[in-house]
Formats: sequence, C-alpha cells, structure tokens
Amino acid sequence: MSSYFEKHQKRKLVSSYISVVISIALVLFLLGLLGMLVLNAKKVSDHFKEQVVVTIYLKDTAKKVERKQLEKSLAMADYVKSTEYVSKEQAAEFMKAETGEDFMDFVGYNPLQNSIDVHLKADFVTSEHLEKISEDALNKKFVEEVTYDNDLVNLMNDNVKRISFWVLVISGLFTLIAVLLINSSLRLAVYSKRFIIKTMQMVGATKQFIRRPFIFKSVRLGVIGAILALIGMGIVLYYLNKTFPELYLLSNPTLMVFLFVAIFALGIVITWISTHFATQRFLNLRTDELYY
Repeated sequence: MSSYFEKHQKRKLVSSYISVVISIALVLFLLGLLGMLVLNAKKVSDHFKEQVVVTIYLKDTAKKVERKQLEKSLAMADYVKSTEYVSKEQAAEFMKAETGEDFMDFVGYNPLQNSIDVHLKADFVTSEHLEKISEDALNKKFVEEVTYDNDLVNLMNDNVKRISFWVLVISGLFTLIAVLLINSSLRLAVYSKRFIIKTMQMVGATKQFIRRPFIFKSVRLGVIGAILALIGMGIVLYYLNKTFPELYLLSNPTLMVFLFVAIFALGIVITWISTHFATQRFLNLRTDELYY
C-alpha cells in the first residue's frame, strides 16, 4: 500500500514538473517569436518599401548616350538601390504576356515609351524624397514623365508607424503575461510542497537552506523549458529564412544570437525570482494558514 502511494505521488510530481516545463517552453517560445518580429520589423517594412517603383519615361527623341548618362547618375545616387532600363519593345512583350493579346495588331504601331524603373532605398521612400527625385528627373529635356504611386507610399509609411507602435505595446504586454504565467506555474509547484517547507522550518532549517533546492529545481526546469523554446524558435527561423530569403532574416546573426541568449537568460531569471518569492510566502505563513 505504501509503495503504491509513493508511486502515485511520484507520478503526480513528474506530471507537475512536465506541465511546468511545457508552460515555460510555450511562453518563452511565443515571447521569442515576438522578439524576432520586433528585431526584423524594419527589415520587413524596408523590403516592402523597396518594392515601390519610380518609372522615368523617356521621349522618343532621347539619345542613347543621354539615357546611359541618366542611368549612370541614378546608379551613383545614394538614394537608389537599383535601376532597370525597359525598352518599348520589352514593355510591349510584357503587356502581351499579361493580357494574352498583341495590342499592336489593333493600333498598328508601338505607342509605349522607353523607361527606366528605379527602386529606392527604404529610407528615401517618402513623399518628399519622391517629389524631389521626380523634379530632378523632369528637369532633363529628354524625360517625358515620372510616375509613382504616391498614395501607396503615404499609406505604407502611415501603416509602418502604426504597426511599430502596436508591436511595442504588445511586446510589453506579452512580456508581463509571460512573467505572470511562469510565476503561476511555479507557485502551484511550490504550493504542493508547502507542508514539507513548514516541516523543515519547524525542525530548525534556515530559510535560505529551505529555498535552495526549490530554486535549483525550478532553474533546471526553466533551463529545459528555455532549450525547448529555442529549438522551436530555431525551426521557425530556418523555415522563414528558407521561405522568404529576400527578407535576409539571418543577415545579422549577432542580433539573433542576442535574442536566443536573452530568451535563455529570461527562463532562468523568471524561474529564480518566482520560486524565491513563492517559497518566501509559505515560509512566512503560520501552520494553520497552510490549509487555506
């Protein structure tokens, strides 16, 4: 009978530890994903900004040397990421592929213009910079027109500011929730041993001596939970980097290492502090208060 009771208690204890580890791992995993989002938010926003195209349409009278000089000056500009010359023939082929029909069969000639597609660096994708770039290009006599989607640029910049603000708010809120959840899980684990704590105290054990094994056990659980969370984060990061290589998520490995170390350290610190205060609470209770 005694052996059965001991086995039952041991199973309950192992089950309790497993639930604590899973809770810690899930919370740290979600917190790590949020951290990856925060660290890569600028990269993601920059990627979408750099998809905005400024198209410079050239007059039919534009000479090749003039076009080459414009391309060279744009390539040397600090605000330009890349340029691409699109001839009127290439534009016609593109429209034909898009619509499935050759419009030149109807009009009899190619009404399109030679153009240069300009992709700007993300920091320069603002209405003010685009307007200045447009004015500089239009000052050249062989440039017919400059087009870009100004409404899309304004909407994108407004949304980036709004999303950045809410990401910071959610990060702070989620960090608080993570601490509370891990703290609750560890307090429940300590609560199940409150009578052992009080017994040790009654036979003369010091508070530090009583706390030590509980803290060491919780830290070990925190380390295991953190390792599981880091494995999950590594898998997600590998998948995202493979699926979206254009985001260059691993272009700054130092930041990723810092995030992984921070999550690992957070698992240790939270479990240490939570267990310290949980055991302290039961150490300060009177014997008759342990039943409530």
